[in-house]
Amino acid sequence: MDRIEGVAVGRCTDSPYLRPLTLHYRQNGTQKSWDFMKTHDSVAVLLYNVTQRSVVLVKQFRPAVYAGEAERLFPGSLAAVDQDTPRGLQPALPGSAGVTYELCAGLVDQPGLSLEEVACKEAWEECGYRLTPSDLRRVATYRSGVGLTGSNQTMFFAEVTDAQRAGPGGGLAEEGELIEVVHLPLDGAQAFADDPDTPKTLGVIFGVVWLLSHVTPSLGAQYHPTH
Repeated sequence: MDRIEGVAVGRCTDSPYLRPLTLHYRQNGTQKSWDFMKTHDSVAVLLYNVTQRSVVLVKQFRPAVYAGEAERLFPGSLAAVDQDTPRGLQPALPGSAGVTYELCAGLVDQPGLSLEEVACKEAWEECGYRLTPSDLRRVATYRSGVGLTGSNQTMFFAEVTDAQRAGPGGGLAEEGELIEVVHLPLDGAQAFADDPDTPKTLGVIFGVVWLLSHVTPSLGAQYHPTH
């Protein structure tokens, strides 16, 4: 996962996932415009493994995070976006610069599937757990990337057991996914969420807070947090 080579940056001329647009509008008499991306809504799945008393996360390389780190550390690295031909990203960073911890998640891009069905599909493909829509509890629906995409993400919660893990997960190789499944012990979840040096999504932080406030109080003697 960390061996990233041959990195080059260029224009995004055609994508099935996003489309850059500009919204022109008048607000309180003032003419304005705003650039945004049209993209798909998504789902996220907060999985709690009751057998291991752990939060199930995924770990993967995110090209956007990698490129953002390159620009942050070496301003001007993304100047190649103005070029018609992709240009090598220099200096190259280790692949770990783009690796993040996330909840199992995926785009809602298949017509005919409910949000719950998409969530079950992602839990199987990414983490190897077999779920049915009835296993899911809806946590929240919120706007993601309000300044750039404005898309909806819906988070679900499910309790799983080791017996429900019938596959290795890891994502779909045919789609280029390379995902590592991580079981985060519950008694270290809050410290993990609070650690600013551990790259993670807001969904992980919110998911841990929600889990500790809505689920662990009912676990009783099963839950013994360390301080």
